[in-house]
Amino acid sequence: MTDRIDRALEELGLSLPTAAAPVATYVPAVEAGGLLHVSGQLPFRDGKVVTGRLGDGLDVAAGKDAAQLCALMVVAQVKAALGDLSRVARIVKLGVFVNSAADFGDQPEVANGASDLMVALFGDAGKHARAAVGVAALPRGAAVEIDAIVAVA
Repeated sequence: MTDRIDRALEELGLSLPTAAAPVATYVPAVEAGGLLHVSGQLPFRDGKVVTGRLGDGLDVAAGKDAAQLCALMVVAQVKAALGDLSRVARIVKLGVFVNSAADFGDQPEVANGASDLMVALFGDAGKHARAAVGVAALPRGAAVEIDAIVAVA
């Protein structure tokens, strides 16, 4: 599976970032009961967090891009925790938190930036349950934050 994911990333013109170190008292991922719980991941571009509020300076396209960057970091954390992406049996659930203006309601479209990437990388095993919610603020002013639950083989 790892070769397939590497090829898919290459075809999309993407690469996995280095898994980000935690910035507080938590660990990036915990494996328990056959599941890997991945802590919330922020969107990084060129080593900096993508910031802003959807509906107030950022549009849906920018939000989808930020969600995709978060998803790449989720996959990087999964690889760091498991050592090999071939251990991924299924992406079970994504929690997508969107830094939103009060009248912004396109969180599901923003979240598709992450969901589409998971399906592109993992095929049917990338199809997942999801929550997409708007929030008033995120750490470091991030535009999007995503956590995940992954079934492990």
